Order: sequence, then C-alpha cells, then structure tokens
Amino acid sequence: MARFTVGFLGCKVSHVDVHGIRERLLADGHAEAADGERADVSVLGTCCVTNEAVAKSRKAAARAARTHRRVYLTGCAANLEGDPFASLPPNVTVVSARAEEAAARVAGDVGAIGCVQADARLDRVRAFVKIQDGCSFSCGFCVIPLVRGASRSRTADAVLREVRRRVEQGHREIVLTGINLGCFGDRAAGYDLPRLVREAGATPGLARLRLSSIEINHVSPELVAALRETPTVAKHLHVPLQSGDDAVLRAMRRRYTTATYLRRLEPLAGEFNLTSDVIVGFPAEDEASFERTLATVERAGLTRVHVFPYSPRPGTVTAADDPVAPQAKKARGARLRTLAEELERRRWHGKLGRDDIVLVDRPGRGYGDDYSPYLVDAPVGEFVRVRAEAIDREGIVAVAA
Repeated sequence: MARFTVGFLGCKVSHVDVHGIRERLLADGHAEAADGERADVSVLGTCCVTNEAVAKSRKAAARAARTHRRVYLTGCAANLEGDPFASLPPNVTVVSARAEEAAARVAGDVGAIGCVQADARLDRVRAFVKIQDGCSFSCGFCVIPLVRGASRSRTADAVLREVRRRVEQGHREIVLTGINLGCFGDRAAGYDLPRLVREAGATPGLARLRLSSIEINHVSPELVAALRETPTVAKHLHVPLQSGDDAVLRAMRRRYTTATYLRRLEPLAGEFNLTSDVIVGFPAEDEASFERTLATVERAGLTRVHVFPYSPRPGTVTAADDPVAPQAKKARGARLRTLAEELERRRWHGKLGRDDIVLVDRPGRGYGDDYSPYLVDAPVGEFVRVRAEAIDREGIVAVAA
C-alpha cells in the first residue's frame, strides 16, 4: 500500500482531474496521507495558462520531489510541447495524456492492492462534476486546445448519475465544470446544457447547483431561462471577457464584440452576481483600448475579475509577439483589480442588514447563493441563514440569523 497526496494548480477542471486520480488510487487500496504525514506518492495537476503558472508548477514539482518517493505530473503543462519539467529529479514522472487516460496511467504505475474503497468521497464540501473537456476553438493567446484536445462531452446519463452519487455522498452543492462548458451536448440522448441544468438541478437532496465558467456566446436565451427557472441554481455566473475593446477581441480571435457581451448579460444583471477573466497587456492593447476595457467591466456590472498579464504561449499565433512592457502590464492589472474590488464592495454593501443562505466551506468562511464571501462562525459543511452586519476586507461579516 502506498500513501499519497494530491494537489493541483489552475482551474476547477484541474481539480476534478486530480481528484479522479485520487479516487482511483483509493479504490486500488492505497491511502491518502493526512496533513503533515509522510507520503510515498505525490500527484500534481499542473497548469500552463501563463508562464507564471508553468513556473509555479515546476516549483511545486521540485518541492514534492524532495519529500516524496515518486511524483506524477498531470494536466495541462504536462502536455505542452517540449519539456517544461526538464532537469527535475528522476523520481518525477510527467504523464502526457488526456485527462480520461491519466488516472489509469498513474494507477497502473503505482500498482493496485485491491478494490477496498470503491466509492471514495470527495474531500471538499462542494463537489465538482466535469461534463465536458477540451476546446475546438483557436483563440490567439490560448494553448488549451493543444494540451487538452478537441471538445468532447460526457453522456448526460453519466453526468446525472455522478450528480446523484455526489449528493448521496453528502455534497449538497454541485458545480458543473468543463473547459468550454457551453459546448456540452449529448445528441443521442437529446441533451444540451440548458436541459442538463434543469435535470441536474432537480436532483433530490441537492441544495445548490453552479456553473463554473461559460463563454458569452453560450449564454443563450434558453440557458438564461434554465438558470432563472431552476430553483437550485445559484445566482452567480462567471463569464470570461478577456478584453473590453473590440479591436483587441478581434486580434485575440474571440468570437464576440463588447456589445454582444453586454447584451447577453443584460437579462441576468442585478439578479446574478457576474464575474469574469481579463487579460491585460495583449499585443494589440494600448492605453486607449485598456481604458475601454475598464469601461466595459463597469458597464457589465462585473464584481470580481481574475486578471491575467499576457504571456506568449508556445504553439499559439501570438507566441512570438509580446510588445507591451511588463511595467505597463503590472500597472494596468493593478488599476483593473482596484476597479473590480470597488464594484464588488458595492454589491457587498447592498447586502447589509439582509439575510442570505451561506454554505460554510471552511472554518469561519463560506459563500452565499451568489458566491459573495461571508465571514461567519458556523459549522463547516452546513447551510446557515445569516444576516450581514459589516464589510471586511475579506468579505461580508455576518451572524447566524
């Protein structure tokens, strides 16, 4: 029997993939090491969305190699062309394989002891259920289609069975996730994403259903209706913007304009908490186009923005193009974060004196229905009704109502 640890960098899909390997190792008779306990095997899901993400993945791998007998690197950076993990110690194995194959590759190398835990519970309060992987589009900055492959979906039956299983395990909040979530489809069974949302949301015992992230082109009237009409759906949607300037969007090979972005979000504005991703310092971005991005973020009512400084990715059309100075990227990123924080706090202030239902996912902290963060003293894993009393730097200070 091997004792193992798992970890991941990057998005929720990376989290799901690593925990799929975790479940396979547990099912094969191995044991997960407790915090601080010595382990034989480390499994690390890597990220390559930026140069910084690759560097962090390398650093995490080197650190794990010093404390574990064997280290397995999976995920996006493990599938980059070349070898971003060259020169790491020989006990590090890079698993260059699709997510569907990685668990079997790692488990086969570690070796099975016996099927002693066939239904391993996820180790977090909420469960992430992957419904789709890969991407068939070619945005100018993005390496994901190269490392994840073309878009492909699970069957609706497999997804719904997993949702039921996670709820039976005790997870009352489910997050549907994927690389390009709106591309989900099971034509044979007649399912698209709106239908899947409705049926997953109707799972007995499920208290809350979320979508992890979705492209604006897939925010259709049918999806908006499903989100608004399914009682368990959380009032939060993460919709990448990337730039609020049309010329930059064209250079990025995005398939929408700022007007489209604003129009499609309008039916959700106010009721839903809207968050996003933005790249600063893209080769086509100048100060004027960045100013338009700030204006678009404010007009869209976004309340939280994940800001990524542009970095060239190997194999993309902009791989050799990076004219914006690092200092300019840093300054623009700081300005955008400041604006997003101001917009977020406006939403928080609107909650003062009001009640909300919060899922406490760690000691002293949890998230409301719209993914607003609350600071509250309540049992981990419980949904509690709270009343917002004050605003703190980290979230909304609340007490059990």
